[in-house]
Amino acid sequence: MNKKSTSPWAWVPSLYFAEGIPYVVVMTLAVIMYKKLDISNTDIALYTSWLYLPWVIKPFWSPVVDTLKSKRWWIIAMQLLIGAGMAGVAFTIPTGFFFQSTLAFFWLLAFSSATHDIAADGFYMFGLNDSQQAYFIGIRSTFYRLAMITGQGALVFLAGQLEEMTLFGNEGPSIPLAWSLTFYVVTGLFLLLALFHKFVLPHPQDDMDKEVKSFGEIMNDFGKTFQTFFAKKDIWVILGVLLFYRLGESQLVKMASPFLLDSREVGGLGLSTSDVGIVYGTIGVIFLTIGGILGGLVASKKGLKYWLLPMVIAINIPNLVYVFLSYALPESIIMVSVAVAIEQFGYGFGFTAFMLYQIYVSEGEHKTAHFAFCTGFMALGMMLPGMISGWIQDMIGYQYFFIWVMVCTIPAFVIIRFLKIDPLFGIKKQPTDN
Repeated sequence: MNKKSTSPWAWVPSLYFAEGIPYVVVMTLAVIMYKKLDISNTDIALYTSWLYLPWVIKPFWSPVVDTLKSKRWWIIAMQLLIGAGMAGVAFTIPTGFFFQSTLAFFWLLAFSSATHDIAADGFYMFGLNDSQQAYFIGIRSTFYRLAMITGQGALVFLAGQLEEMTLFGNEGPSIPLAWSLTFYVVTGLFLLLALFHKFVLPHPQDDMDKEVKSFGEIMNDFGKTFQTFFAKKDIWVILGVLLFYRLGESQLVKMASPFLLDSREVGGLGLSTSDVGIVYGTIGVIFLTIGGILGGLVASKKGLKYWLLPMVIAINIPNLVYVFLSYALPESIIMVSVAVAIEQFGYGFGFTAFMLYQIYVSEGEHKTAHFAFCTGFMALGMMLPGMISGWIQDMIGYQYFFIWVMVCTIPAFVIIRFLKIDPLFGIKKQPTDN
């Protein structure tokens, strides 16, 4: 039965909600869970940063997703696999070997999620015409952000409430059981999403009838796109931006939640799990979204070149709030919320320039593949510094660590001095007739 007439409203919101959940689970929820399960900051940062790898190397297997089966098939298969990974995490949390086993399932989640990203973004282009793609770009972003609020906010809050509810005699709350139940909830959610999309996703003709290339042809095409990417003018400057634009943020993001959760005796703020779900996962993400929306609006007025320096300032300088928090250790949840909101707003605003620059340098014959390379290096720029951030924090403490984060913002200010950007790029085109 052909379902091409299915309204995009029936599947675009749910598809991008499903795309956001596993990413935020792997990148943020896992950090908070391991912190509550008494894993050291060194190990948390090292092992969870490795989970960026599937997004780093995503361009290398995207041709397989493009060639084998349909995008629709990949979406449903990956959602089922993501559900299985969530169940595996839930099942092994209460075990004595939980760290190794849950990491293995997080790897499954990471690879499944990255593959789901490839399929979902491709299906979006197949399932919608040009005007629909433009109309729904804001809708998909909104529901992706809603997934972040769900993962960092609602699920963390749920885990915190379950920590307080799961009491056994005089032993106090059972943290492993609380997190296990939380992951069972996410498992059920993904099984429902897979079932829903099985019946609701349309069957675009372009997704069904396509030429299947041989492995040799795929590798030949990939080789050409790889070669043309690294033949770009000023490629070393491009790579410098991709790797160092977020050098400070890449380390801050790994230690923000542990800092909020750690006790005051070791320099943290001593917030509860539920508090972190509200402050960082809800208020923070809301202001992150507002910053991103505002960044897009102002960039469309004056262009990327005009806003580049203000946006680099916005993504880096607000990190100072964590220096303040680590020294002041305020007990007011309102003050902490305001500080997190300021940092996240600046991050959202400043990240706009980073994404626009990737689009700018990807222009050309292979722009889709080149953009995938850009996002891969972007993920690498988060993975490598993030891996050592926990070790640095354990060595020097939170106060000096956040000062170190500020030092790491300097390369971004240096590298942008070498950028050559068309002053008109990013400015919204106006009608020629008045």
